[in-house]
Amino acid sequence: MSLDAKLLEILACPQDKGALYYFSADGFLYNPRLARKYLVRDGIPVMLIDEAVAASADEQALLQQRIHDEKIAPTFS
Repeated sequence: MSLDAKLLEILACPQDKGALYYFSADGFLYNPRLARKYLVRDGIPVMLIDEAVAASADEQALLQQRIHDEKIAPTFS
């Protein structure tokens, strides 16, 4: 399930207030600055700091490459 475009325009990381990258096929929003993923459950982003999933160093590199290759835009700029 995809997130609403208007919602994506305003979503920010609850910890550093920065933009996120939405990996729709994988069901999460990613913060590259903190290496955290926020899961999307049933079309609802779970924006709780305590429920964020840490990305390993290898996963961070892969996600950064996907952002570049797939031209994934930040939630806002």
